[in-house]
Amino acid sequence: MIAEEPHLTLRLARDDRDLRAAQRLRYRVFVTELGGDGELVDHDRQLERDAFDPLFDHLLLIDDRRDAAALDDVVGVYRLLPGERVGPAGRFYSEGEYDLSPLKHSGRRLLELGRSCVHPDYRGGTAMFHLWNGLADYVATHGAEVLFGTASFHGADIAALAQPLSYLHHNHLAPKALRVTARPGDGQRMDLLPPEAIDRRQAMLATPALIKAYLRLGGCVGEGAWIDRAFNTTDVCLVMDTAQMSARQRALYARRPAQAS
Repeated sequence: MIAEEPHLTLRLARDDRDLRAAQRLRYRVFVTELGGDGELVDHDRQLERDAFDPLFDHLLLIDDRRDAAALDDVVGVYRLLPGERVGPAGRFYSEGEYDLSPLKHSGRRLLELGRSCVHPDYRGGTAMFHLWNGLADYVATHGAEVLFGTASFHGADIAALAQPLSYLHHNHLAPKALRVTARPGDGQRMDLLPPEAIDRRQAMLATPALIKAYLRLGGCVGEGAWIDRAFNTTDVCLVMDTAQMSARQRALYARRPAQAS
């Protein structure tokens, strides 16, 4: 329970019902709202699923005033995968789009993030703040050193995203030791414009809030973008080295304690 908002609870999914409630919110956001699809998406039951769900922990923000039986109570979700759970023979979700060799060979403790979304009625409030606090607790509990995962621009028209993608490439490219690279095929160059042709204000206005939040925390991006045609998005791979976060960034990341158990 969150002290200042007692109707909200932040915790990890405990059972199949919790997972289905998370998948129902994801369906509302990624499928209904943004037009995405996928091999395992269940349109009849309105569940956005994939083969990686059983591996991940699912951080949930729950509004106890909403109907749990109708899977309507989860209003925010974050999907979390500690690197040790993948194992030597497994792979991360992001590996379908990016070569993660620099991260996997770094010897650092990794945590993959993904499928973050908030119910439309809760955007602009404290929902994302609570999820960030829960993520900070999870990172501390698991000793994660490098956080990474794909984040999306809506739409697959690379030319329309030339300003923000070029800005990210020229100003926030990951250091070589952590620089993942978009795979061939649907991988696309991000340096579409030279630095002098970039309008920073226009680039920032076109950048989703979640990506900007990672940048404020010292996050950076891999080399190249990936066109996810099933979800009608253009993805970038965000990487954040927690050891490089400044004191100010740490304060933004975990301003108050939150429990995820």
